[in-house]
Amino acid sequence: MTEQIKGIDPSVPPSGAGCLECDAAGGWWFHLRRCAECGHVGCCDNSPSQHGTKHFRETGHPFIQSYEPGEDWFYNFETEDMYSGGPDLAAPTSHPADQGVPGPRDRVPADWRQRLN
Repeated sequence: MTEQIKGIDPSVPPSGAGCLECDAAGGWWFHLRRCAECGHVGCCDNSPSQHGTKHFRETGHPFIQSYEPGEDWFYNFETEDMYSGGPDLAAPTSHPADQGVPGPRDRVPADWRQRLN
């Protein structure tokens, strides 16, 4: 039996291939983060809208995992601790590799580097 970690539900799939709020608003992101409790996919703190951190502030869900291909680290907002790995979350574990960074390609402005936080 696998130990249950409060704030992590490995059975919940991600909310989609991109930041939920940016997709709804026609925005763009730099990197993506996935809530380890409810599967919400939000953009990172370097992205213009920082929806991953906003999700934590609104819900109190403490853990995120990178939603970038090849990355499996976790971060705990409450303790500010980084973890080099953790429990396997439900697939998919990243956005599609061909989606690109930043993304999505068709919504990234030409001056995107100047817009990062």
